[in-house]
Amino acid sequence: MAAGAQVEVVALDPTPAVESFPGVVVHKRAYVDGDLDGAWYAMACTDDPDVNAAVVAEAERRHTFCVRADEARWGSAVTPASGRHRDVQFGVLAGGDHRLSAALRAAISRALADGSLDVDEQPHPPGVALVGGGPGDPDLITVRGLKLLMAADVVVADRLAPPELLASLGPQVEIIDAAKVPYGRAMKQEAINDVLTSKAKEGKFVVRFKGGDPYVYGRGFEELQACVAAGVPVTVVPGITSPISVPSSAGIPVTHRGVTHEVVIASGHVRPGHPDSLIDWSVLAQLRGTLVLMMAVERVDVFADALLAGGKPGDTPVAMIENGSLPTQRLIRTDLSHAGETASREGLKPPAIVVIGDVAGFDDADAVAAFGDLDGARSAAGGEARSAGDGAR
Repeated sequence: MAAGAQVEVVALDPTPAVESFPGVVVHKRAYVDGDLDGAWYAMACTDDPDVNAAVVAEAERRHTFCVRADEARWGSAVTPASGRHRDVQFGVLAGGDHRLSAALRAAISRALADGSLDVDEQPHPPGVALVGGGPGDPDLITVRGLKLLMAADVVVADRLAPPELLASLGPQVEIIDAAKVPYGRAMKQEAINDVLTSKAKEGKFVVRFKGGDPYVYGRGFEELQACVAAGVPVTVVPGITSPISVPSSAGIPVTHRGVTHEVVIASGHVRPGHPDSLIDWSVLAQLRGTLVLMMAVERVDVFADALLAGGKPGDTPVAMIENGSLPTQRLIRTDLSHAGETASREGLKPPAIVVIGDVAGFDDADAVAAFGDLDGARSAAGGEARSAGDGAR
């Protein structure tokens, strides 16, 4: 379709995606001799070898190229596994072995994306990209984010940006540490804004590399405003945000049918009652859904007390996930009445996400009920979480 072909599909039971694809003509019936009249290129890909053989036979009579999906060597043509990297399109042929072609295509695509296959590309135009690196696992960055990171001349990196990805950059890339250590040293935001714009004005392509998503407690919009004010081209690449993905990596869905209809993400940077606080904790206490706290490690007890004072039941399940999505991930379970005590006893350390609500109490039994077996549940959740604390399994 991308090449402008007129595509006709003959199938007994075409999928909804095929039936609804714009421009495709679908014939819901069995193949009959004569269907290739006028065709330039045919693909025989039914699950019946006899039908595929009949399609190839008709193609041979009509001198039409024909790919046979089940046994490639019996067709008159082979389709390459194709890929694209920026302005380069490539195809892989492996003697009719479709699976090998696809595997090699995937390997080449990965190598082009991560820079290990050097094609001597033209430099990226000067400017700034705000790239979200995801919750921590280097595999959870977006494809676009990885491509831009690998094209960078300068990377201004946060503490939570996946370090393995930084380590894969070439020696020609300047890496600037813009870490903000909780309750410790930090590069001031004004200095970060200045280095982004000044490096771009030097003619370099600058990637501001963050953990999670640039716009979720990442000050990404402040950096975008600084670039716009300085006349520097800027683009934003969303990232997989930790308040959703970290609970998921621990087997906790932040929403579940019949359990919760809302998710609230709140910052724990400022304590309740502080003049700078913009959160009404008494309102959050009345919500029936899921509350996700970020940057709350040092004040779990304070936030729990505020919610209890607002009327939230003390037996409300709480899950605290440390180092979410990483091999060192740790899941601590408790309830709201004991949340502060448990966090202190277990030595909860940042980065950590605190999940409050009924979904925080979901365990293996709930997963088995949903998936039918524990292996399926763990696979869907991205692996079994490590647990400790009250109610740990």
